[in-house]
Amino acid sequence: MDSILVKGGAELNGVIPIAGAKNACLTLMPATLLSEAPLTLTNAPRLSDIATMTVLLQSLGVEVTQLQDGQVLALSSHDLTGHRADYDIVRKMRASILVLGPLLARTGQAVVSLPGGCAIGARPVDLHLRGLEALGATLDLRDGYVHAEARNGLQGGHVDFPIVSVGATENVLMAATLAKGTTVIENAAREPEIVDLGRCLRRMGARIEGEGTPTITVEGVDALTGATHPVVTDRIELGTYMLAPAICGGEVECLGGTIALVSAFCDKLDEAGIGVEETPRGLKVSRRNGRPRAVDVATAPFPGFPTDLQAQMMALLCTADGTSVLEETIFENRFMHAPELMRMGAKIDVHGGRATVTGVERLKGAPVMATDLRASVSLILAGLAAEGETLVNRVYHLDRGYERVEEKLRAVGAHVERVPGR
Repeated sequence: MDSILVKGGAELNGVIPIAGAKNACLTLMPATLLSEAPLTLTNAPRLSDIATMTVLLQSLGVEVTQLQDGQVLALSSHDLTGHRADYDIVRKMRASILVLGPLLARTGQAVVSLPGGCAIGARPVDLHLRGLEALGATLDLRDGYVHAEARNGLQGGHVDFPIVSVGATENVLMAATLAKGTTVIENAAREPEIVDLGRCLRRMGARIEGEGTPTITVEGVDALTGATHPVVTDRIELGTYMLAPAICGGEVECLGGTIALVSAFCDKLDEAGIGVEETPRGLKVSRRNGRPRAVDVATAPFPGFPTDLQAQMMALLCTADGTSVLEETIFENRFMHAPELMRMGAKIDVHGGRATVTGVERLKGAPVMATDLRASVSLILAGLAAEGETLVNRVYHLDRGYERVEEKLRAVGAHVERVPGR
C-alpha cells in the first residue's frame, strides 16, 4: 500500500490547475442511464472513484470510452443488459447508489446493493428511498439490497426532505425527469454539483427549474436525448490547494476556481489573514504577514462551510495564532484525523462534534495514518508546514478524490513524493 513522503518547510509559488469535480462527475455519469442517446462529459477528473463508477455502469451494459487521457468520457446506454448493481462494486463507493433513480425511471426496476465508502459515520439511504416512494416506487430492502419497482412508470409527486441531502436530491431529480407529471422537491440541496446536474439534464431535454434553490420543480418528459457537458470545477480540490500557500507561505494561483464555488470558505480565509484574489484564470491565494489568525468554523450545507474542507482547515488552524473551534454538523465521525495531527505536535481537544485547536508555532514531522479521503490530504498539508519529514500511510483513499496530487504540489515547490507499497 503506497505512502506519501512530505518534507516540510518549502514556500509555495506558481499555478495549480484544478480538475473537474469528483462529486459532480459521479452524479453525471449515471445520468446516461436515463437516455438511449450518448452522453459525453468533458473536464472529467482522473480518479479511482471514476474508474469504479465506470465498472459499475459497464456491468449494467453501458459503453464507456475514455478520450483525451481520461478527461473526456463518452457514455452510451443504448443497450442496457441489466438492472442489478452488485455488492462487490457498490461497496467500494457510496456514490454507487446514484444508479438507483435513473435505472428505476428508465427500466421500471432496479436492484442496488447498499453502498460503502469512507468510514466517516452513518450515511443512511432512507432519504433516497423516501423520495423515490413519493414518485410511486415500490421498495423492499432484503439481503443487503434495495429492490425497487415502478412497473407502470414513475409518477410526479411532492418530495419534502426533512434534512438536506445532496445524494437524495440528485437521485430524485434524475428519476423525476422521466416521471409522468410534475415533481416538486422541497428542502433540496443547493450545492454546485446539483446545479451542474440540472444543467446537464436540461441539455438532455429535461424540464427543470430551481436547481440551486431549496425548491426544484421538474416536468417529466417521455424521453431524454444525448448531450455534451463540461464537468464543473471541483470546489473541494480548489479549497484544498488554496490552503497549501496559506499553510506554507507564498502565492499560488488555482486555475479554474471562482469565489462563488467557495465563498464561505473564502470568508474564513480572510478572517485568518489569508489573501484571496479573483483573477481572469482563477483564484490567487497568498499568506499575509506572519502566522494565520485563529478562526471558528462550523460546517453546513452549501452555501455554508463545506464538511469536505473541515479536515484541511484544521491543518491550517494547527499553526494559527490563538485558539479555534471547529464544529462538525454534517457527519458525526469526522475528526479521525485529529489524533494523527496530534502525533505531529498539534494541540487538539475533541468532544463529540466539536474540536478545539490551539495553534502552535510549528508542527513536527511524524509517521501518520490516513483514515479517509479528506483526512489523507489534510495530513499532507500539515506535513508541508512541519519540520522534518512526514510519512502519510494508507493513502489509497487519496486517489479516490485527488488527481495527481504529488505532481501538482511539486509544480509549486513542495517536496512531496509517493513511496510505493511493499
